[in-house]
Amino acid sequence: MRHEIIGPMAERFDEVLTPEALAFLVALDSEFAARRVALLDTRRARRDRYATGQLPDFLPETAAVRDDPTWQVAAPAPGLEDRRVEITGPPDRKMTINALNSGAKVWLADFEDATAPTWQNVIGGQLNLIDALDRRIDFTDARGKRYALGDDLATIVVRPRGWHLVEKGIVVDGRPISASLVDFGLYLFHCARRQLDAGKGPYFYLPKLEGHREARLWNDVFVFAQRYLGLPQGTIRATTLIETITAAFEMEEILYELREHSAGLNAGRWDYIFSVIKNFGQWPDFVLPDRAEVTMTVPFMRAYTELLVRTCHRRGAHAIGGMAAFVPARDPQVNEVALSKVRADKQREAGDGFDGSWVAHPGLVATCREVFDAVLGERPNQLDRRRDEVTVTAAELLSVDKTPGQVTEAGVRANVAVALRYIDAWLGGTGAVALWNLMEDAATAEIARCQLWQWLHHGTPLAGGGSVTEELVRSMLAEELAAVTEGRGETERERAEQAARIVEETALGEDLPSFFTTSAYARHLRPTREPALAAA
Repeated sequence: MRHEIIGPMAERFDEVLTPEALAFLVALDSEFAARRVALLDTRRARRDRYATGQLPDFLPETAAVRDDPTWQVAAPAPGLEDRRVEITGPPDRKMTINALNSGAKVWLADFEDATAPTWQNVIGGQLNLIDALDRRIDFTDARGKRYALGDDLATIVVRPRGWHLVEKGIVVDGRPISASLVDFGLYLFHCARRQLDAGKGPYFYLPKLEGHREARLWNDVFVFAQRYLGLPQGTIRATTLIETITAAFEMEEILYELREHSAGLNAGRWDYIFSVIKNFGQWPDFVLPDRAEVTMTVPFMRAYTELLVRTCHRRGAHAIGGMAAFVPARDPQVNEVALSKVRADKQREAGDGFDGSWVAHPGLVATCREVFDAVLGERPNQLDRRRDEVTVTAAELLSVDKTPGQVTEAGVRANVAVALRYIDAWLGGTGAVALWNLMEDAATAEIARCQLWQWLHHGTPLAGGGSVTEELVRSMLAEELAAVTEGRGETERERAEQAARIVEETALGEDLPSFFTTSAYARHLRPTREPALAAA
């Protein structure tokens, strides 16, 4: 198979894109590319069935897996026994240092929703992880402040991009390679031995899985990769994000498929809401109110998290809670109100049996840790709390119509503003964006544009009178675009205009695209074609 590097070779990129590492990527692609495509076809067919009114349910063909009380996942790996606070963020140089120094137990180094997949970000992020493990990473900002690693560092867990995405910077036989395999393969190739030498291991978060067959594909990738690199089977560990409505019905099966490599499940709340709208948004019973009103205590979200904890602890797996997205502000009163909400959210999770939770900013680590310390004490987790009293039905997982709240003009405006500003930043190479004291990533932008589509599709009434119309959304988009472009130069103004067109295409059209990132990446984040390495 012939492979080619399309992206330009910046300084030190040759340390990541070595001939041996590229050969490993080609081997992964050769072994698994066809299965990946087939599973994506299965996704599309499933979504088509939902469009006809079919709803998901627990699978009768896998009942034996769910009913068997004997099987367990692997024991926690070194560095993953205690996960009471996990911080997420892109693997840029400053974030790498700040996250590792944050006091969190785990850093989710995110190549997915928090990273705009520019060639520089993808390969530069891999280089930053290598440098961090070699303790040769530092950073000096524009003000002259220097950042360097301390002594007590978080455990690195890498989140590769999802199965639906490709990496155009590397082509095999003329076609882009799977982005999942690029992010996974480069990190494993360069950092597995480094992590083992440090007493830990190569750990991953698996995003946007839609069922256990996709987990089986990942498990087969792990087995193949470990054999190829001479690593003992079970060295790789992976936590699966349960962030699609279909995966919620297959939690036990996902753990079972990955059991030798499983490190647990995570409640990926934002993508989960996005998945519900994407799959069932055409039906009136699934219309959701303003995003701010879809909290973790509404019935369908409560059912999902309760089932996740019970499932994990029944099988000896960690249950990791959702994201606290608040970004501390300079206003003490704003911080006080927001931190009280963060604390209450984490208290709910710790009380429900979660073993840890996510934060988006180092300033939230202490709050999250304080809450889990109060419940865990010196224990590393609460795996012994099985939650056998929990029972969750398919109807409860789908009880979206019981969500209280309204759709307001302010909520419509917020979705327009977030979608436009996030996509604008994403096109500029930034994947984690602080907007109005919240850390927004691709998942929240997806919710914003999907809610706009859903409300338009149903002509949803607005609190206070009127309804959501295309005229209303377009006028808001024009106003927000004017605000964003004020004072900008031509290049940045054109980028914002591109972002507005993406919002129009993915939120205002007759059909609802599955992801804004796939078409936006294909059309706008193109690696410069400067072939630098080619091999047969």
